[in-house]
Amino acid sequence: MTGRGEPPEGPPENPAGGEDEYRSLVFDESFVRAARLQEFSAKERMADHAHAVRSLPGRGTRRRRPRTGVALVLLIALAFAAAVYIGFRNPYPAPNGRRAEPLRTTVVPLAPQGPVPGGTAEVLLADGPAGVYRTGASGINFPPVRRTKNFSDNQVTIALATVKDYLVGSSLDPDVLTGGVVRPVGRLIDPDQTAQFDRSMDSPADDGEHSATGWLVRFDPAEVELADPDIRVHGTLSYTEAGADTLEVVSDHTFTYALRPALSGPHRADGASLFTVRRVLTFLLDQEDIRLHRLEVRRAYVQAGPQSCSAATAGALRPLLAGRQGDTRGPAGTDPYATGVPTAALCGTLAVSSPTPAQSPPRGPDASKSPPSRP
Repeated sequence: MTGRGEPPEGPPENPAGGEDEYRSLVFDESFVRAARLQEFSAKERMADHAHAVRSLPGRGTRRRRPRTGVALVLLIALAFAAAVYIGFRNPYPAPNGRRAEPLRTTVVPLAPQGPVPGGTAEVLLADGPAGVYRTGASGINFPPVRRTKNFSDNQVTIALATVKDYLVGSSLDPDVLTGGVVRPVGRLIDPDQTAQFDRSMDSPADDGEHSATGWLVRFDPAEVELADPDIRVHGTLSYTEAGADTLEVVSDHTFTYALRPALSGPHRADGASLFTVRRVLTFLLDQEDIRLHRLEVRRAYVQAGPQSCSAATAGALRPLLAGRQGDTRGPAGTDPYATGVPTAALCGTLAVSSPTPAQSPPRGPDASKSPPSRP
């Protein structure tokens, strides 16, 4: 044999490995430089170089994300629960459970010893025992205010202010005195006593619980009217704790009114007369009452005259006007201008005397041991 020969059809046009096989590929210089491989030395490979391949998250990272999601879910759940709780919860403090007791009332008419003196309102007020008294609300003054064990000085002040508002509304408001209005008084009363108050106004009775004149001073507008709008007032306020959550306030005030007959025509200038009402009231206020500006009227002891002993005073006081004289059956004379605990009686005799310095009325079970009013 003569060796490798050519194919019978002749040599191929582009033999394998020939130059024309890669003629369509062109490699420029930049491509060639970019394709260079650089192998790091051992020292360089030991250095702090960034990894060519991104590391997969470690085990700690995979655990941290679920914990963050759980915490977020818990926070959302707590916020939702708090919103629901606040929405259904009463925004006001829960009441302490103490219920107000019914008001106990004693109204004592004071009968004059002779004909009722008359004159002009200015002269009667200036020359009588009430001449040294203050006019209107200025005669109702606070005692020195100090905090107690369970009540701050601010709470004591609010309690005294509530009592003063009650006294002004029930003893000095002209619409209440002769107009039959009760709203200034009723709005200050504890809701537990509202039913008793309403019944006392609508159907008064001399039963010790439903006397309208125990709650307020009221005259029959068909019989009398005010001869002078200046009402003279003198008395005291005192307070003490009656329990861990109860403040007791006692008011002892004498109110002097100048009255005249209710006539449609002109009035005589000297046709006025004085009418005196002494009110000893005991109030109870708890934390809720102080916050809501209301009170509980626990006891009311009222002396009022001149009136006849037989006068029906449950619905309204029945003053004897100038020149009139009433029946005098009853115990010895009583002075409404005196201080101390008023003597209990169904009827008294009106004896006018000069006023003496006011004293705080005793309270509690020892009240019966205190000296009675000066006759």
